Amino acid sequence: MKLQQLLSYTRKAVDDYQMIEEGDHIAVGISGGKDSLTLLYALHGLKRFYPKKFELSAITVDLGYEKFDTEPLRQLCESLDVPYRVVKTDIAHILFEERKESNPCSLCAKMRKGALNDAVKEMGCNKVAYAHHKDDIIETMLLSLIFEGRFHSFSPKTYLDRMDLTVIRPMMYVDEADVIGFQNKYELPVAKSPCPVDGYTKREYAKDLVAKLNKEHHGSKERMFTAIENGNIQGWPDKLPRSGR
Repeated sequence: MKLQQLLSYTRKAVDDYQMIEEGDHIAVGISGGKDSLTLLYALHGLKRFYPKKFELSAITVDLGYEKFDTEPLRQLCESLDVPYRVVKTDIAHILFEERKESNPCSLCAKMRKGALNDAVKEMGCNKVAYAHHKDDIIETMLLSLIFEGRFHSFSPKTYLDRMDLTVIRPMMYVDEADVIGFQNKYELPVAKSPCPVDGYTKREYAKDLVAKLNKEHHGSKERMFTAIENGNIQGWPDKLPRSGR
C-alpha cells in the first residue's frame, strides 16, 4: 500500500466520524509495532493538507522489558519532526514477576492505556489516536460475540469523561494486509514485541477465524464490518452524511 492510499483511508474515517477538529493536539501511542508506526505516518501526512489544523505528538509506554529499544522510534519521530516522549513503567515486572499472571493481556492493556492517557494529558493533548485497523474491529466483535454473548466492538471515537480525553481510531478502514504492505514498502523500524505471550492469545484465535471464514465465504469479512457500522452499537457515534461535509 502506498502512502497516498493510506491517507485516503485515513481521511475518509476522520471525515466520516468527525475525529479531528481545528486546534486539536493529538497524541499517537506508538508501541513499535507495524500498526502504530503506520498510524504515525498517516496522521503526519494528513496534517500537511487537512483543512482543520492540528498538532501531533508521539508517545511510547515502555513496559520495562530489557530488550526493548526505543532509539529507532526516536529517530523516526525526529525525521518526521514529531515531538516524542517515552514513559518508563514497571508493567512487565508487575505482571510476570509480582503477580505471575498466566493470562496477562487484559490487565496489561488496562495498565498500559492508563499510563498512556496520563502522559497524554501531561503533554497537553486533548485527543489520543489508537492504531486499531479494520481487522482489529472485526476480531473484537467476534471475541465479544463468542466470549461475552454481546454484539460489540471498538468505537471510532470515544470521549473519556473522567480524563477529559477523546480516543480516535483513524485507521478503522485500513485492512491489516495493507498495513503489512505499507510496512514492507516503507521499511518501517518495527520492533518485535518482547512479550512472552505474544502470538498466543484469544485475538490470534479470532484472527485465524476471520481468515478462515473469509476464505470459505468470500466477502464475509467486509460484510461483518458493514454489520458493525450499521449495528447501532452502544457508544458508536453517527456517521456524518455526505451532504453534511
